[in-house]
Amino acid sequence: MYILGVTSCPVGIAHTYMAASNLEKCAKKKGLEIKIETQGATGVENEITKEDLKRADGVIVASDVRIKNGERFDDLPTLTVGVSEAIKDADGIIEELLEALE
Repeated sequence: MYILGVTSCPVGIAHTYMAASNLEKCAKKKGLEIKIETQGATGVENEITKEDLKRADGVIVASDVRIKNGERFDDLPTLTVGVSEAIKDADGIIEELLEALE
């Protein structure tokens, strides 16, 4: 299973990266492959490619602001949550996406 994610918060510093880190840790514990794009104060990092989009089974968008290029996920199952939820309950978010994909 290959999951994509985007994290972004209004300031684009700490919470963006904390959410990304927690989602990555939880996904890896479950044996899932994950790639998280961060949209922070320094711009877009670890950008999701067209190849990533072709391979992806689902997407997690953890953001409190409008993300850049969100329309690229229109054809993929997408779970949208607040960035603080991804920090507090990354495991629950990944479980919710997995259940939706079954």
